[in-house]
Amino acid sequence: MMNTGDTAWVLIATALVMLMTPAGLALFYGGLSNKKNVMNTVGMSYVAFCTATLAWVVAGYSIAFGPNGHPVFGSLESVFLKNISIDQLVGTIPELAFVAFQGVFAAIAVAIICGSVVGRFKFSSWIIFSTLWVLFVYAPLVRLVWGDGLLNNLGELDFAGGTVIHVNAGVAGLLLALLLGKRKKKIVHKTKPSSIKLTILGSALLWFGWFGFNAGSQLAADGIAANALLVTNVSACAGALAWMLFEWSKKQKPSILGLASGAISGLVGITPAAGYVGIEGALVIGLVSGIVGYYSVVYLKKALNYDDTLDAFGIHGVVGIWGSIATGLFADPSINGEAGLFYGNPHQLVSQVIAVLITIVFSLVGTFVLYKITQLLTRGTRVDEAIELKGIDAAYHNEKSFS
Repeated sequence: MMNTGDTAWVLIATALVMLMTPAGLALFYGGLSNKKNVMNTVGMSYVAFCTATLAWVVAGYSIAFGPNGHPVFGSLESVFLKNISIDQLVGTIPELAFVAFQGVFAAIAVAIICGSVVGRFKFSSWIIFSTLWVLFVYAPLVRLVWGDGLLNNLGELDFAGGTVIHVNAGVAGLLLALLLGKRKKKIVHKTKPSSIKLTILGSALLWFGWFGFNAGSQLAADGIAANALLVTNVSACAGALAWMLFEWSKKQKPSILGLASGAISGLVGITPAAGYVGIEGALVIGLVSGIVGYYSVVYLKKALNYDDTLDAFGIHGVVGIWGSIATGLFADPSINGEAGLFYGNPHQLVSQVIAVLITIVFSLVGTFVLYKITQLLTRGTRVDEAIELKGIDAAYHNEKSFS
């Protein structure tokens, strides 16, 4: 039977998560971007929301959740959402509400990737790649984790998208950055955030939307949703302070940009664990997430010498890996019946590690194939050198950026 309270909460949560992509992530990335590429950066998040939404309702949902399907590719029985009536339920909510909620997840997942390649990825190539990626990487991985797939049967705990979204998108972003090659040295040396104010605003909008992201994943207005909302906030605050204080100790100055980046790290870290851990686990996950995010962005990137423009891999990929593994450590059976290593179940940690490894391989292989297809369809994926040097906003879009 449909529960109107649960339905209302999921509809609100859907709106919250929708805000994260064309507003929160767009501004967060836009503020970090070079001043010559701000509009292009915002546009990549914005258009990804559009392409992902349409790909999801046309075929992505059917691939991920279609009935009587394959454990990896689902089925095509629900293409164009056919055979889904307005009174059909998933649990206690209309299935159409579930479709919409999962669709905004698909949008934020693919939009995260653009942070690794802004400033050098062709807009036309991005439109095609983002559409294909939702259909053939994201949707099948959803099937594996949240459907009748391998990782679900393995017993992985991923409450709101640690592997499905953050590890998946972060790894995909790193691979694209490597395939595209580094930015021109004369650009990198002059790169400064166009507007830290926009980035702070974007981070706050992401934080706000993340309550729908995590607490909404319970698909019910109940105690587990309340716990998920609370631990999400705790982890974000812990991550923000950990990054800022750690950076403060290194540079003798507190960074507000570091504060915002740490909050996002804390949010990423708690995402897979939000429905399974209590306050103690959330504090540890958030604190470590802030430090791991800082190290990934400042030290790991330099040590491995890759050009991840806005650190999508460092914050989403690496911290997502930590959060997914940490779920296997801190899952508290008093919250949702699932126990991690510290509550007497070492097998859960093993399941989490295996799931992370499978996600990485799946994402790398799928992203590589789709990149090569996109490259063929658009005759190259990187903007011309002249456009890259002039700035994509003026040379490609003929639109002035803002600051």
